Amino acid sequence: MSWLIIAAFTMFSFQTFAKEFKGVITYKITIEGSGVTEEMKTMMPKTMVMTIKGNKVRSEMVMSMGKTISISDGDTKTATMLMDMMGQKFAIQSTTEEIMKEIADAPESKVEITSETKEICGYTCKKAIITNAEEGTELTVYFTDELGSNALNFDNPQFKDINGAMLEFEMPYGGEFNMHMTAITVEKKNVDDSEFAIPEGYQIKTKEELKGMFGG
Repeated sequence: MSWLIIAAFTMFSFQTFAKEFKGVITYKITIEGSGVTEEMKTMMPKTMVMTIKGNKVRSEMVMSMGKTISISDGDTKTATMLMDMMGQKFAIQSTTEEIMKEIADAPESKVEITSETKEICGYTCKKAIITNAEEGTELTVYFTDELGSNALNFDNPQFKDINGAMLEFEMPYGGEFNMHMTAITVEKKNVDDSEFAIPEGYQIKTKEELKGMFGG
């Protein structure tokens, strides 16, 4: 349960936003690494759905034990994470100050934009390599500036300098495995504001309260 919660929080510590874009991006998720077990593959999500309206983003993943949703606002610089697991529903809200502190405390990452490109869902994506010397990680990202800018990737220290929406990227988890995300559809459509509101039935908790409930 602990690694599942950590994975959910890590996934939603980042957001990619598409400026002036309304619609939905659907990603295929694959799990790679020596620490991956068949049980983990069964429990982990297979897709992520990202709903975008201007600078607001709602990302949703369904796992075997429930559902996680992240709602971020690039204008107010705030974020909310919703967890619906094992019959319990929690909402964890993050203020601008909390997000900025987490970024300031995180290890510094370096972004190298290469000359390589790849076409994903009809968009020409540039390849970027993100290195973190302190953690010894190297991540590969394919992004398009047709769907956004780095000004809106405010809440993630690794991706904040990526100038556009990421259509293919990877997230490491403790050196045991990587979660690889690849966009399979990009659909332009109208999006209702209710997508970015906290639904009824969720209890608002702090991160500290949630950690206590799940043993830290």
